[in-house]
Amino acid sequence: MDTFVVSARKYRPQTFDTVVGQSHITTTLKNAIRNNQLAHAFLFCGPRGVGKTTCARILAKTINCENIQPDGEACNECNSCKSFNEGISLNIHELDAASNNSVDDIRTLVEQVRFAPQAGKYKVYIVDEVHMLSASAFNAFLKTLEEPPSYAIFILATTEKHKIIPTILSRCQIFDFKRITNNDTVEHLEEIVTKENIHAEKAALQVIAQKSEGCMRDALSILDKIVSFTNGEVTYQNTLEHLNILDEDYYFKLLESLLQEDLAGAMLLYDEINRKGFEGDLVVNGFASFIRNLLVCKDEKAAALLDVVEGMQAKFISTAKKIDPSFLVSALNILNETEINYKMARNKRLHVELAIIKLNFLQQAIELANDNGNIIKKKRLDSPIAYKTKSLQPLQPKVSEAVKTEAKLIIEKAVSDRQPEISDQRSNPGNQQSSISNSPSAISNQQLPTKKGLLSALREKYGTEYIIEEVKEPEQLNLEKLQLCWNEYAKKMELEQKHSSSNTFKTARLRLVDDLKFEVKVDAVTQQKFIEQEKMMLNDFIQKTFNNRQINFDIVVEEGEKEEIPGYMKLNSRERFERIAEEYPLVKELKERLKLEIDY
Repeated sequence: MDTFVVSARKYRPQTFDTVVGQSHITTTLKNAIRNNQLAHAFLFCGPRGVGKTTCARILAKTINCENIQPDGEACNECNSCKSFNEGISLNIHELDAASNNSVDDIRTLVEQVRFAPQAGKYKVYIVDEVHMLSASAFNAFLKTLEEPPSYAIFILATTEKHKIIPTILSRCQIFDFKRITNNDTVEHLEEIVTKENIHAEKAALQVIAQKSEGCMRDALSILDKIVSFTNGEVTYQNTLEHLNILDEDYYFKLLESLLQEDLAGAMLLYDEINRKGFEGDLVVNGFASFIRNLLVCKDEKAAALLDVVEGMQAKFISTAKKIDPSFLVSALNILNETEINYKMARNKRLHVELAIIKLNFLQQAIELANDNGNIIKKKRLDSPIAYKTKSLQPLQPKVSEAVKTEAKLIIEKAVSDRQPEISDQRSNPGNQQSSISNSPSAISNQQLPTKKGLLSALREKYGTEYIIEEVKEPEQLNLEKLQLCWNEYAKKMELEQKHSSSNTFKTARLRLVDDLKFEVKVDAVTQQKFIEQEKMMLNDFIQKTFNNRQINFDIVVEEGEKEEIPGYMKLNSRERFERIAEEYPLVKELKERLKLEIDY
């Protein structure tokens, strides 16, 4: 039984001409080889599975070929090419930077560079996933990368160019690989299925190309799986079944139900899709792409933008002609909003069904928004709107009628008591000024009853119906009274079983800042947190004690004696490991045997 080799390895390109979809890269490299203008360092960057490592190996083989062809390709017949194809060439060294990313690995590589090649012109060093190198490894690589020996060429490959430091980028000739187009992928897959004598429909290969998203390695892996699944018969239907892709026929049926406003048919169709195992967000996303394709097809010149399988273009174009563009644009907005809010929805199915209901009645909404063929614009609410304002009158404090009446009676009584004195003063002409000042209006303004008398009169009038108290004068802060208030609040917390807070209050130190503010000094941040938790209630308690709502305080953490930190806690991760390895040599031996990399 022959050993099975996956298609991605079996059909890996061996020459520049067989590389798929990267002609801008391969043409440049062939011209550089023909004109002897090779750089000493290359950086190949781009998405996964597009041919970065493949091009690096072809370049390494070609520049060491003994009989380079006129078009810049390797001959594949000389000893150098044969040894490369068999994997036994000594002039090509590959390093996986993902697992060899330490500075010691780079130093080992730099030491190997000093030795000239035993056969051939160049020693080629291919460093894959170079963005995984540590910062110290990059720095150790800089000098050698800038001025390598004439026989050394470095080819760095990465999928994440932005992670490479600028000093490395400036020393390399950079080549950006692009995603492979669906057409190129399909053509390559057709060549492979022909060689393998596999019957495959072109529509099935187009679906595989769409699923691979520009990655040739993924496309070949998917093809291998489907060939095993179908026993060599790759059809459109079994490809959809294997890849769990929703057929576009469902979207055409769903659209037809929505256009006919057949809500029951649309809901039943979604139920059928749901029972097949397709998640709601996949349905919404796929239907949005379907509506987008229809909108693109409204103009046949833009039909080239369609990314659908062969034979579907005509159906899309004919369907698009029957639908109003306003319906398509509004449907896209509804589907986009549904997809954005899908993750936050608790009932995912209901969320999608609500979108279907909106789409079902979308035509009615569009018709209501039209009046005799003219679109009715909604009123704009985001622009400035003029409105009439009226100046507000200052708020006057209202006095109850009972208080007014009581005050009037007290004033009249006071006036009647002073009538004899007023009469005497009027009979005395020399005392005219005193008479004027003792008039009733003057009495009402100058000789009102005192606060105490008014409070007594109000208490006699209303009794226990209301609580009538005299407003107390606010007090200024006093350290002795403040300390008593502080201790009283601490006892209150102790009764509430808040022992930690109570102990913090007992150890805190108070200092007056001014008549309305004081400081609370503590020794630790934890003590500060305990007091801050009680600050609002505590401040209210102190303000009531002093009858002063302007009192406030700050909490200050004073540095106390610092705790002595144990020696082992002062070490960083690397130093701790080295200390453990020194004390237990078997730990170090285990790391070296298993080739473990420790993330310090």
